[in-house]
Amino acid sequence: MTEPVNHVQPPAQAGMPTRQEPGMTKGLTLLFAIAGGLAVGNLYWAQSLLDLIAGDLHASTSAAGWLVTATQLGYAAGVLLIVPLGDALNRHRLIPAMVLCSALALAACAVSPTMLSLLVAVTAVGVSTVAGQLLTPLAGDLASDRERGRVVGTVVSGLLTGILVSRTVSGLVADAVSWRAVFGLAAVAALVVAGLLYRANPGDACPESAALSGAYGFGRRGGCTAGNRAVDVGLGCDRFREFHSLLDRAHLPPQQSAFQLPPSVIGLFGLAGLVGAIAAQRVGRLHDRGWSLATTGAALLLLLITFAFAALGGGSIVVILVAVVVLDLAAQSVNVLNQIRMFAIPNEGRSRLNTAFVTTNFLGGAVGSAAAAVMWAAGGWVAVMVIGMVFSAIALVVWTFGRRGPLQVPTPQ
Repeated sequence: MTEPVNHVQPPAQAGMPTRQEPGMTKGLTLLFAIAGGLAVGNLYWAQSLLDLIAGDLHASTSAAGWLVTATQLGYAAGVLLIVPLGDALNRHRLIPAMVLCSALALAACAVSPTMLSLLVAVTAVGVSTVAGQLLTPLAGDLASDRERGRVVGTVVSGLLTGILVSRTVSGLVADAVSWRAVFGLAAVAALVVAGLLYRANPGDACPESAALSGAYGFGRRGGCTAGNRAVDVGLGCDRFREFHSLLDRAHLPPQQSAFQLPPSVIGLFGLAGLVGAIAAQRVGRLHDRGWSLATTGAALLLLLITFAFAALGGGSIVVILVAVVVLDLAAQSVNVLNQIRMFAIPNEGRSRLNTAFVTTNFLGGAVGSAAAAVMWAAGGWVAVMVIGMVFSAIALVVWTFGRRGPLQVPTPQ
C-alpha cells in the first residue's frame, strides 16, 4: 500500500482572512538558508578562538571557555523567550530586528576590552541570534504544500552549513588578522542580511497566527504541542534520535593512539557535518513525494545498525570515520523529516512548535553527552555504542507504533 502524502491544506475558517498563495521562491529560499546559516554560525565563532582571546585579554583558557557556555545559555533563553513571538508578532519586522540586534552584539564582541564585557556581549549574541529558528517555521508557512519538504530542507541545510563553515572561517580570519576581526566581519554580514530580509518583505503566510495575542503566544505553548499526538510522537522520536551525539562526543577508543593521525586526517571528521547538511536538503524532497514516514523509519534503523557496526570495528579508524558520517546522515534525516511533518499540521503555532522541537534537541544532546561520559567510564567504547543501540531501538519502536496513527498527516482531498 502506498504511503499517503504528508501534505495538508488548512481549511478556511469563518471570520478569518483566506490564506494567500505562498510565495516561497527559489531566491527567497536561498536567502532564508544563507541568513539562517549566518545566524547559527554566530554561536560558534569563539569556539576555535579561545586561546587567542585568553592571551589577548590576559585571562586563563578555562575562563575563556565560559564564552562558549555563555553563548549557548543565551541561545537557549532566546529560543524559549523570543522564538514563540513568531506566532504573536509580524515576522517581517521581527526577524530583521533580531538580526540587527545580533549585529550590534557582535560589534560589542569585537571591541570588548575585558573578559567580563566579552562574556556579556557573547550572551547577547546568543539571545539575539535566533533568526534561524524564526525563519524555518516561516519558510514552512510560506511554502506551498507540494514543495514544503524541499523548502524547509534547504533552509535547515543552510543552518547546518553555517555551523560547519563558521568554525573553519573563524580560524582562518583570526590567523590572518585577529580574533576581533572575526566578530567585526560577522557584524557587517548581519547588517547586510538584515537589510536583505527587510527588502525581501516575505510577510506572514498565516494571518491567524500573526494575529495571536501575547498571552496566547506564551500561555498556549504547552497546549500547542501536547494536544497533538503527531507532534508528541515526532518529538519523542527526535529525543531518542539525539543520542547519535553519543558517538560524536565520545572519545575515540584507546587503540586510536596507535594510528598517530596527523591533524589533516583528524579534520576529516568534520565531513560528517557536511554530509548532514546535504542530507537535510535532499530528504525534504522525499517528504514531498510522500515517503516521509518510510524514510524516517529507514534512517532510525540505519542509526541502530551503525552503532552496532561501530561497536564491532572500534579498533579501525576507517570504521570510526564511516560510522560518524553515516550517523550524522541518518540523524539529520530524522531531524528534518520530523520538523517538516510538524510544519504540515494546520492551524498550529509553528514558531511555538519549533521552540518545543529545538528545546528537546538540546535536552537530548545534553543527556546523550552525559550518558556517553558515564558509559565510557563503565565500559569504554563498546559500552557507549551499546547504549546508542538501545536508544536507537527505542526510537524505532516509537516510530513503529506511531506510523499508522499519530505520525500521519491527513492527505488533502
